Amino acid sequence: MTAHLSNGSATANGDSSPSSRYSIKDLPKSNNFTSHLPPDPAFPTPSDSHKAPREKLGPRLVKGALYTYVRPEPTQEPELLAVSPCALEDLNIASQETEGEDFKETVAGNKIIAWDETTGKGIYPWAQCYGGYQFGQWAGQLGDGRAISLFEIQNQETKIRYELQLKGAGRTPYSRFADGKAVLRSSIREFIVSEALNALKIPTTRALSLTLAPHARVRRERTEPGAIVARFAQSWLRIGTFDLLRARGDRALIRQLSTYVAEEVFPGWESLPAQLPAGELKDTAISVQRGITSQEIQGEAESQENRFTRLYREIVRRNAKMVASWQAYAFTNGVLNTDNTSIFGLSIDFGPFAFLDNFDPNYTPNHDDHSQRYSYRNQPSIIWWNLVRLGEAMGELMGAGARCDETEFVEEGVRKDWVDELVARAENLIQRIGEEYKAVFLAEYTRLMTARLGLKETKDGDFDTLFSGLLDSLEALELDFNHTFRKLCNITMADLETEEQRMDVAGRFFHHEGLTGLAGSEDDARKRIATWLDKWRARVREDWGDEATADGERAAAMKKVNPKVSLSTPFPPQQPIISPSASPSTPSSQAADGGADPTPQFTPRSWILDELITRVEQQGERDVLRRVLHMALNPFEDSWGGDAAEEERFCGDVPRGNRAMQCSCSS
Repeated sequence: MTAHLSNGSATANGDSSPSSRYSIKDLPKSNNFTSHLPPDPAFPTPSDSHKAPREKLGPRLVKGALYTYVRPEPTQEPELLAVSPCALEDLNIASQETEGEDFKETVAGNKIIAWDETTGKGIYPWAQCYGGYQFGQWAGQLGDGRAISLFEIQNQETKIRYELQLKGAGRTPYSRFADGKAVLRSSIREFIVSEALNALKIPTTRALSLTLAPHARVRRERTEPGAIVARFAQSWLRIGTFDLLRARGDRALIRQLSTYVAEEVFPGWESLPAQLPAGELKDTAISVQRGITSQEIQGEAESQENRFTRLYREIVRRNAKMVASWQAYAFTNGVLNTDNTSIFGLSIDFGPFAFLDNFDPNYTPNHDDHSQRYSYRNQPSIIWWNLVRLGEAMGELMGAGARCDETEFVEEGVRKDWVDELVARAENLIQRIGEEYKAVFLAEYTRLMTARLGLKETKDGDFDTLFSGLLDSLEALELDFNHTFRKLCNITMADLETEEQRMDVAGRFFHHEGLTGLAGSEDDARKRIATWLDKWRARVREDWGDEATADGERAAAMKKVNPKVSLSTPFPPQQPIISPSASPSTPSSQAADGGADPTPQFTPRSWILDELITRVEQQGERDVLRRVLHMALNPFEDSWGGDAAEEERFCGDVPRGNRAMQCSCSS
């Protein structure tokens, strides 16, 4: 039974209705994870851990367990820098509660608010145990080395349960040789990007608050101030959780964990996707049957599927959709190890991430990724590589088919006389679901790109003619990816009627300093873009017609999926391309058509985050953090009511020297 702790049903304002907001103290809490899964045998109860000197907890190897009870380290004079209002709403926490000591002390790790030390009752914090493949090599036990989960929260309206944890709150048994701390620099980056991805509707873990630890001096590339991010997710389980159990041959715990994921992380066995019918996967990948009972077996022989295969399919499909959204918005994770790949299909554990500036498929934000393993281009294949590792961990359960619940199999394993059958079935199922992965990825990517280009539906030929044609041009001409889509929003069909008009409009997509030497001549570049614009114009008219209202309706639809961008700095029409002496970030007053374009996209680019870090850490600014967060939470707005010049600059052309920045894993 899930353990709960609250002070009754009363909310912060005394209203017990489901729509009410709670204080952090009265928020209904649970510890579903620790109630269903085995703890560290060295400290099997919260009291055992709480009474132990911290140095006794580790770091060390932990076997036969999925977590260890561990308390956060105290933070001296913490400063609450920012709180996400969107996160407060999703967690059902009253906004005024962030001013109270209970909230501030909880997110700083100074108060275990859900556990009573006197009685030993309630919910005690924990850190998860997992392993992982890092850069393709087995790394052994890893675990939550600097993350400590506090409790779970279920939103009373949406019924979604989240696990709240602190990142940077001190050492755990899984810290290895590290200090369990997080620096302010990396914490600002994670805090902003978590909420930015969510606002873009990209599946992601979330961030509630950012707390400065002013007296913590954390050694990374340099000595830096420490910080704590309070973050949350429907699940923090990773493929690496299964990897470690497989490496240790822990069959029983793999089965227990799989059952927990199906029954407690997902809505139950019947919620999982059934075997797809025979036929073209592109026609069946999206519309999938559910509602299959846990005991039902589908298919025959090597295609025989049990409930564990359906669980694997669900995890695969979620990750396919996640990485498709990354590709559609040019988000690059930078460290796609299996311990950074979510069972729930969420963007997770942000280190050297970035949104692409100029479209370069080979770009990786990780300066240690010399082989470009985790480049933008490779993300879909790397996620699948990670999912194959999960398939290997679950392979015995899937390969067992209809015999997965036989006592002999459960208790003793696979008899020699059916090993070959089991292995053949598992390999076949992984391969078949791999084809589904491709189909789901392509379907989701196509859906998103269709919307971003302002089309109502996808037609045969769009992928090659529009999608690939545009991306090839962006790469060849070294143009900005996300800016291009927002700039298309304000182009009317009347702007594109003649070849001369299209040649002029093409200049809107250039950087303000013009083309690089690698892009060729200006005239050829304009012709290339103009040719694509003519094809796009034809497709837009097919979908929207020639009505007078069509341009406005299409532009409104496009702006809902394309973040805002300042268009006050386009390259002027048919002019010699000479780099101006002004700073690259200085706006130009002339638009491509000779007038000002009124549409200023916001994505938190690396250069913006670097400036934000400098201003917060070194210059003591605070309001700028909240302003950037507000922009990240509302990326599709035309303005945010803050510093107009700053907003214009952050939405504008990326300064030439700050494009394609890279950073380290500690970032």
